[in-house]
Amino acid sequence: MASIQSLRPNDRAAFEQLMRQYNRRLYRLARAALRDDAEAEDALQDAYIAAYRSIDRFRGESSLSTWLSRLVLNECFGRLRRGARRQKVIPMVSSTQEMDAVPEQDDAGPDRVLARSQMRALLERKLDNLPETFRLVFVLRSVEELSVEETAQALDIPEATVRSRYFRAKGLLREALAKEIDLAERDIFEFGGKHCDRMVERVMARLDAESGPEAPSAPGVESPPEGGEIA
Repeated sequence: MASIQSLRPNDRAAFEQLMRQYNRRLYRLARAALRDDAEAEDALQDAYIAAYRSIDRFRGESSLSTWLSRLVLNECFGRLRRGARRQKVIPMVSSTQEMDAVPEQDDAGPDRVLARSQMRALLERKLDNLPETFRLVFVLRSVEELSVEETAQALDIPEATVRSRYFRAKGLLREALAKEIDLAERDIFEFGGKHCDRMVERVMARLDAESGPEAPSAPGVESPPEGGEIA
């Protein structure tokens, strides 16, 4: 497991270990923000490049996961603001607005593995329909199982806000998915195996193609000031 002490400028072996350690969590966060698989991978790649170039500025004042999460969210929100690939933030819905009804499932369905896969796909679609503020909290709290404190630090919001948004997100999803949500929520936006390897290879290839740590950072991608605004 990559440690704070192992993070040194130009230490690509340690950085590769760091990517493999956090790939799934950070991809899920990017995917929740952007609602597009390819866009989320691109954002994660750029955030990793920014992290690699600014390792020497990481002072350990926040946790490593919080620092990385903020880099990813900054990249995602920057893409949303620029209208990258016409992605737009979904407007907030009122607390009385109903989700789309979930079609009834036949009792004599496919085997359990296929049913779980279909349920996961349905959950992902319904999660995409949530407002961004609810989506991000749900992914960090329910999917990645971060604590309220860790989620608040990652999103730079009060703990009370985390609790209220998480409660509302769960309520909206349960309206759409009923009890079956608990069977699929920890499998959404999977990013292991070949996906993890591909992300590592893409980042390493970009680092090889660039001139080194002296190269300027990518435009619009900066390490956020500690405790500052994310969006």
